[in-house]
Amino acid sequence: MKMQPINYKVIELTTVTDESLEEVLNQWSGEGWQLESIQFAMRESSRRPAMAFVIFIRNEG
Repeated sequence: MKMQPINYKVIELTTVTDESLEEVLNQWSGEGWQLESIQFAMRESSRRPAMAFVIFIRNEG
């Protein structure tokens, strides 16, 4: 059985808000990508994330 290759898409957000996350999630899921994970880069001096990496996957084939 041949495995289908998986493509990854990584989106870097330097402004992390609910609106920016929602926009990225809606845009790429609407194009057939599935959310794999969200990774946050934190600042030591703040409770808000400095950056976010939104990772999507899609099976090709």
